[in-house]
Amino acid sequence: MVHTQGAHHEHDAASRYRSYYLVFAASFIVFLAIALAGQLLGWHWRAWLPGAEGVKSLFGGVKAAVYTFMSHLT
Repeated sequence: MVHTQGAHHEHDAASRYRSYYLVFAASFIVFLAIALAGQLLGWHWRAWLPGAEGVKSLFGGVKAAVYTFMSHLT
């Protein structure tokens, strides 16, 4: 019985871990598309994304925005 509960707990943790990274990847793709469009059009896209204001690189700004966004979800 104890083994069954432990296996269920591990499955639940793995499911949460997988769903977190699924949301992270989807958010990263959306924010990257916004940043790339803004970069190509010469707009100030860093002001649009939360947490990306002080970051110099495109991927660093997108990553900071995704982490800021994810912190608001939990």
